[in-house]
Amino acid sequence: MLSLPAGAAEPASPNGLLPLDGRPAPALHLNDMDGKTIDLAQLKGHWVLVHFWAGWCGPCRREMPTLAKMLQALPPNRLNLLLVNTAETDDEVFGFLAEVDMDLVPLMDRDGLATKRWQPRGLPSTFIVDPQGRLRYLALGGRDWASKPYLDFLLGLTAKP
Repeated sequence: MLSLPAGAAEPASPNGLLPLDGRPAPALHLNDMDGKTIDLAQLKGHWVLVHFWAGWCGPCRREMPTLAKMLQALPPNRLNLLLVNTAETDDEVFGFLAEVDMDLVPLMDRDGLATKRWQPRGLPSTFIVDPQGRLRYLALGGRDWASKPYLDFLLGLTAKP
């Protein structure tokens, strides 16, 4: 896997990632399924992948295990992953997580307001937020985040100070 030296050019993004204009990321302040409050603003200084999904979404079901593998493959603390469930019940989310056998804790957008602020164009939608809190990339639809092209890209991207 690739690791860029400090000051190196940003790696070329894999197919399917759309560059964004760097505008500030919308507010994201939600509770996870354990009741812990997560605020995107508190993650400034870190790269963050904000992933919108639902259990009824077929591509979301196929993609979710690759997100867990991606986190295992990346060095610790290189990338934060926020899984935003779009207005499903706790029972629906628990059922989904049991089926995909994952140990990630999703954020619950119970009223759909966070999803409305972020305006994903479908599910799954994944935004990459830079350490300054700006929107850098968008991935529409499912993909294999644990594949070499995506891991290499994320390693190169997040290696920058």
